[in-house]
Amino acid sequence: MKKQFNRMKQLANQTVGRAEKTEVLSEDLLQIERRLDTVRSMCHHSHKRLMACFQGQHGTDAERRHKKLPLTALAQNMQEASTQLEDSLLGKMLETCGDAENQLALELSQHEVFVEKEIVDPLYGIAEVEIPNIQKQRKQLAKLVLDWDSVRARWNQAHKSSATNFQGLPSKIDTLKEEMDEAGNKVEQCKDQLAADMYNFMAKEGEYGKFFVTLLEAQADYHRKALAVLEKALPELRAHQDKWAEKPAFGTPLEEHLKRSGREIALPIEACVMLLLETGMKEEGLFRIGAGASKLKKLKAALDCSTSHLDEFYSDPHAVAGALKSYLRELPEPLMTFNLYEEWTQVASVQDQDKKLQDLWRTCQKLPPHNFVNFRYLIKFLAKLAQTSDINKMTPSNIAIVLGPNLLWAKNEGTLAEMAAATSVHVVAVIEPIIQHANWFFPEEVEFNVSEAFVPLATPTSNHSSYTGIDSVDSGTLERKRPASMAVMEGDLVKKERCVQSCSPLHAGGSWHAEVNPGSPVLPEGTRGPGGVHSAPPARVQRV
Repeated sequence: MKKQFNRMKQLANQTVGRAEKTEVLSEDLLQIERRLDTVRSMCHHSHKRLMACFQGQHGTDAERRHKKLPLTALAQNMQEASTQLEDSLLGKMLETCGDAENQLALELSQHEVFVEKEIVDPLYGIAEVEIPNIQKQRKQLAKLVLDWDSVRARWNQAHKSSATNFQGLPSKIDTLKEEMDEAGNKVEQCKDQLAADMYNFMAKEGEYGKFFVTLLEAQADYHRKALAVLEKALPELRAHQDKWAEKPAFGTPLEEHLKRSGREIALPIEACVMLLLETGMKEEGLFRIGAGASKLKKLKAALDCSTSHLDEFYSDPHAVAGALKSYLRELPEPLMTFNLYEEWTQVASVQDQDKKLQDLWRTCQKLPPHNFVNFRYLIKFLAKLAQTSDINKMTPSNIAIVLGPNLLWAKNEGTLAEMAAATSVHVVAVIEPIIQHANWFFPEEVEFNVSEAFVPLATPTSNHSSYTGIDSVDSGTLERKRPASMAVMEGDLVKKERCVQSCSPLHAGGSWHAEVNPGSPVLPEGTRGPGGVHSAPPARVQRV
């Protein structure tokens, strides 16, 4: 108690400047002392931030930590969903992703356990054990120095008082001298121990620095293992994606869509043609009259997901025609291609009709194979549509006006309106004669149900006949129940239809062959046609 009182008294005297403060540490040790404070703060905050990075529960083993990780919960959710979606694309994707996420969670749990054991815990030991022990010794040294200063001050005071009072002072001075020497020895011992601990700590700085090397090595190892898991899963995911044919067709390059789906004719083109062949051939203003926005959006979405449930759209041929126009317009490159744009427009300006037809034919042969086949398919259908123009009012000229700008446009046009204005005149001059002379340009037979995905209706036994047009090749349709309104309409027009058929170059039982007008030009000798090399087209096709 007395010693504590003397310490407080000495400290007060030093504070107000009435007593000198003895500094027993060298400047080198004082620098180390200040460095200890910085190192402790660094270790404390590093420990705290590393703990915040952990996703698992602190202090648990790898297995228990793995179960509590968010990645594990995500993996379980994906795996459960994959069992419900079965063999669908999403089901396969979720199964593969779930396995990958679970493996990532396992790698993460092992990584966190290692980092906690090899880095976080040692940093905690430095910040909360080693440095505090050294600082505790420093405080003990400060107390011993106070004791030493206190007894030395009392010894000095007694020594001064001995000059005036000689009674009893020698024994007191000797006692204080002994206390002062003893206090000095304790200070030296404590100082030596503190200095040794400080130097030892600084000597271990290289060892402590290895913790951060180990941290980065552990992170690098974890990320390498995680990358290996991802690199193993990604090819499998891409394979599932590439094998899945049901991808959006609208806005997708034609060649990519055909390659992915294994088709010869683009699905939107074939589906819309088959629907229109059933109920749209006698619809007045087809491709000209707009469809309801919601109906059109629904049909486009149905075609994008390759659904076969299109029955409801039989009753709305304008929506079907709108979907076909939208598909052609949304192709990244027009069906008649950017590369041939200048050639098409130059041919459109040719005044001599025979030369113009010859030039158009040559340009058609330059179309890429996929574009050529789909263009031929579409032109054959449009020619079939034009043959009932007395009913639907869609002559080759009208068809070219409303559909042409969706088949050809310049690469660097501006808005859709600007595109249509800039190309409409040229396109009409190109498309109209091709539709008029479709069988001269494309003498090959065309089966509209090329994919055989559309089930033909049974041969009608009543006056509810399906549309045959000029040729009686069964166009093939989705099996469905005909709307009553269409049956009544066709019953009213059956006589007119028979008249059209009887007056056509092909009778009702004929095949779809080329028709060459008497004045049509002859194809160049040895030129390539879509079916091979032609010596020349037939001068006239006889009825079969």
